[in-house]
Amino acid sequence: MKNLSLSVLVLFLSFSKYRSQDTFSILAFDSITGEVGAAGASCVDLFNFPQFTNDFICELFPGVGAIATQASYITTNQVNARNRMNLGDSPNQILNWLQTNDVQSNPSVRQYGVVRMMPDSVQTAAFTGSNCMAYKNHIVGPNYTIHGNILLGQQVLDSMEARFLREPGDLACKLMAAMQGAKMVGADTRCASNGSSSLFAFIKVTLPSDVFGSPSFLLSLKTQSTAVIEPIDSLQNMFNAVKTCTVDWVSLKENTFETLEWSLFPNPVKENLSIEFKSQLNNVYLKSSIYTIYGQLMREESLELNQNKAKVNCRGLANGTYFLLLQGADAERVVKKFILNKGD
Repeated sequence: MKNLSLSVLVLFLSFSKYRSQDTFSILAFDSITGEVGAAGASCVDLFNFPQFTNDFICELFPGVGAIATQASYITTNQVNARNRMNLGDSPNQILNWLQTNDVQSNPSVRQYGVVRMMPDSVQTAAFTGSNCMAYKNHIVGPNYTIHGNILLGQQVLDSMEARFLREPGDLACKLMAAMQGAKMVGADTRCASNGSSSLFAFIKVTLPSDVFGSPSFLLSLKTQSTAVIEPIDSLQNMFNAVKTCTVDWVSLKENTFETLEWSLFPNPVKENLSIEFKSQLNNVYLKSSIYTIYGQLMREESLELNQNKAKVNCRGLANGTYFLLLQGADAERVVKKFILNKGD
């Protein structure tokens, strides 16, 4: 065994006694908003481990990426993963380093996930050791990773992925949907006797402007092994109290300016959108709002029409597909989709 401080060794032995292999989690990166998020749960009774927060298995790096460190958890491995992220390693480089430098020289019992924004695109990678407790596996997507061990089966991971992909809301909404996908009795098989999926659950999202360790959005809770409470339901209730995921694009797409004809160009756009109305408007001012396709509001501004024409500033937004919503003084509105492609 490599050198460990006495405190870390005691924590590891204590966790090992309770067969702690933190069970299912998801990491994701929104390349348009720059948000990074994570959500997860496990059947570990954290009341026995007050040293750890309810979200300890995943770390978020604002504007950069995220790491999940689970299965036979050791703090030193997580610190090492953090250091490699801060040194600029890619997800695959981080995982290769962790396997080569495992603190106990036994990477076969570990499980990791990494997402990171690299110069050209988001990169993702995951690792599941052959000796993690079954059922164990991971899924690697273009901007997300999903991982779990001591699972009821592959259906837990598949359901998380399906819910994540189907949810039309922003990153926090998609992560919460993924957690609902894992809401099965015994998703972590140790919790079957408790009638729940897990004992603790969390969701968190960090903005590019956030400070490491202080995400703008963090919800978490822990329950005791005898509580017979479903943590994912409790997490959903907390989520619903502070956030809504309903974006009614159907109603927004109804043009309520009577007989209004207008054009938006160029589309795709590199910097500024031009809008032009073909008929005279009574409103001198309009409000413009730019949304991502997931309903995340990115920018609002007032537009002054000059001969029924105006410019919409798109500078500072990442490449991607957006909706432009224009609203008049009397609640009239129109919506059109546009693509931002700044090129090289």
